[in-house]
This record gives sequence, C-alpha cells and structure tokens, in this order.
Amino acid sequence: MSEGLFSFPNPVNEVSARLVAAGVLVIALVTIIFNIPWLTLVLAYGFVARVLAGPKFSPLGLLVTKVITPALPFQEKLVPGPPKRFAQAIGVVFSVSAAILAVGFGLTAAAYVVLGVLAVFAFLESVFGFCAGCKVFAVLMHFGVIPEEVCERCNNLNLSGEPKSSPA
Repeated sequence: MSEGLFSFPNPVNEVSARLVAAGVLVIALVTIIFNIPWLTLVLAYGFVARVLAGPKFSPLGLLVTKVITPALPFQEKLVPGPPKRFAQAIGVVFSVSAAILAVGFGLTAAAYVVLGVLAVFAFLESVFGFCAGCKVFAVLMHFGVIPEEVCERCNNLNLSGEPKSSPA
C-alpha cells in the first residue's frame, strides 16, 4: 500500500468500503428527507477527499477505518483499490452535480433526483456488496479503455468481480 499524502489505498478493505457506502446512503437520505441542501457539500467534499487520498481527509472515511471497522467482528476482505477509486470518482460526479444544482442554483428537486441515484448505488454497495462503479471499471478494462497496468490484480477478475478460475 502506498503511503503518500495523496495516495489511494491498494488494496482496500471491502468491509470499510461498504460501511462508507452506508454512511453515504444515510447522509443522502437525510439530505433528501429533511431537505437540507447544504449537506450535498458534505457529500461532495467526502467523495473528492476519498478520490484524492483515500480516507485520510474524509471524516466519514476516517470514522469508518479508524473507529467503526476495527470495532466490528468482521474479517478483513481485501479487494483491488483502483476499481474502488474509480467508483468514488463516479460519486464525485454525482455529489458535485447535486451540490451545484442545490447550493449553486437552488434547484433542490433536481439535486435530490441526482442524490437519489447516488443513494441507490450506495445502497447496493452497502447492503449487497455490489459496486456498480467497479463493474464499469471492469468493462472498461476488458475493452482496453483502462490499461491493464492501472490494476494488475484486476486482470484476474471477470466481469462478475470473482477471480477467474484457472484450468486444473
């Protein structure tokens, strides 16, 4: 795992990733249900911070990796970091778009639609471990859009995210 200030962890603990997604889901739902548009800025900051440096500058990421995950009895499950970073980058697009719509233009209804889509994908990740951004990453690698060097360990994954079985 690289230790630079602006580095993303590789590998990533899947348990922590799912818990961060649960936090994103809660913040998104609170934003929509209680009509608190400025919380879109909190979500946007968190996604940008996690893309740039993993959990180092993300309050949610730090809470999950330093407090919640260590307190839980779950076994660490390491997965490749680049697909998770790609998924976080997609989260940047959605959360920043929602923040611009809500705070920049006062278009909270449109912002909440965007946030609702983000919440659906955060739900899928947190509850089922289905990382849609990771699946898109795998498809882009398969078609050569993302070079194999970006994620050597990902070369052993198929589009379902499970390791490819080798002939015996």
